[in-house]
Amino acid sequence: MLRVNWNYIKLIVLLGVVVFLFAFASGRNANRNISKPHVKFIGENNLLITNETVSKLLIQNYGGVKNVPKETLVLNELEKALKSNPMIKTAEVYVAVNGKLNAEIEQKTPIARVSTNASYYIDDEGSSMPLSKNYSARVPLVTGYVEKNNLKKVFKIARKINKDEFLKKHVFEIHQDINMNLYLRLRKCDFIVQLGDGEFLDKKINNLKAFYKQNQKNNTLNKYSQVNLQFENQVICTKI
Repeated sequence: MLRVNWNYIKLIVLLGVVVFLFAFASGRNANRNISKPHVKFIGENNLLITNETVSKLLIQNYGGVKNVPKETLVLNELEKALKSNPMIKTAEVYVAVNGKLNAEIEQKTPIARVSTNASYYIDDEGSSMPLSKNYSARVPLVTGYVEKNNLKKVFKIARKINKDEFLKKHVFEIHQDINMNLYLRLRKCDFIVQLGDGEFLDKKINNLKAFYKQNQKNNTLNKYSQVNLQFENQVICTKI
């Protein structure tokens, strides 16, 4: 007489129930509609791009995203669409278990503002980015002869200013002449600082700091019209 192994049958039935419940839950989760996008900005608090703009980008790139089933949502495409915005550095898009669409955004960081025949920011990676209607960054102005596709020298000094507390406090203008020589203007000072071609920049900045400190102590900063630092080991001053 054939004996039935009930334990084996119970195990098969139990596995079947588990598979059915998993498939059912996965189906419901996949078909759950996406809610209104939730946008979180990482890093800088001053928003160059608004929450509403990011939400609009998401919706435009997935037509009424809040009504789209999760299984049809292509997150990589949404991230790609967000990154195409010139204000956005990185973007991560994901859907929570409850169906909420989330976007974590890192903005680009402007470190200088070009103000010539065109106006735009230079970001901390050396690329151009448009001005924002939402917020105006307090960064040095760049004037003179500046080409959008050749920002290397201007970016070099702008990055140095952004990372140096003394320069960040005092420098309000970077000027580049037609020969690609660089000049700085400092707040509350009448003189112009001539840097030359931008080589040996660390040494030149140290010389500037020493000059400024000494003449501030002697109350003689207003007696000069130019401070020439283009030679690595010299500070040549022109009196008014």
